[in-house]
Amino acid sequence: MISKKMQDALIEQINAELYSAYLYLAMAAEFESQNLKGMASWMEAQAKEETEHAKRFYDFVNDRGGRVTLKAIDAPPAEWKSPAAAFRAAYEHEQKVSAMIHNLVDIARSEKDKAAEVMLDWFVNEQVEEEATASEIAEKLERIKESANGVFMMDNALGKRE
Repeated sequence: MISKKMQDALIEQINAELYSAYLYLAMAAEFESQNLKGMASWMEAQAKEETEHAKRFYDFVNDRGGRVTLKAIDAPPAEWKSPAAAFRAAYEHEQKVSAMIHNLVDIARSEKDKAAEVMLDWFVNEQVEEEATASEIAEKLERIKESANGVFMMDNALGKRE
C-alpha cells in the first residue's frame, strides 16, 4: 500500500510530466510555424515520451492501491526567440524535472517505500540522459547562432530521431 504522502507527490509528478508534454508540443508548434519540421518532429517525440513517463507514474500509483486524481495542466509558453532559446528552455526544464525526481526519491526514503525508490531509480537515470541530450542540442544551436545553414543542418539531424 502506498502512503498518502508518496501518492500525492507522485500525482504532482504526473502533472509535471503532462506539463512537459504540453511544453514540448508548444515547442513543436513553434518549430512547425517556422517550417523547421525536423525540430518539430524531435519535440513531438519528446512530448510522447513525457506522456509515457506520466503513464508510468499513473500505473505505479494504481498498482500500489492508490488513487490518481488528475489536476489542471498549466499552459506553456507559445513562442521562443530562437531554436537555441527553445532548446535552452527545454534543458532548463529537464533540470527542474530532475530536481523533482530527486525530491521523490527523498520522500520514498523518508516513507521507507522501497518499491517507489526502485521505480524512481529508472527516472533518475532517464533524467541524466534527458539533460545531456537537451544541453548538447542547445549548445550546438548556440554555437551556430542564426546561421541559416547551421539551423537547417540541425533541423535535418534532429528530424532523424526515431
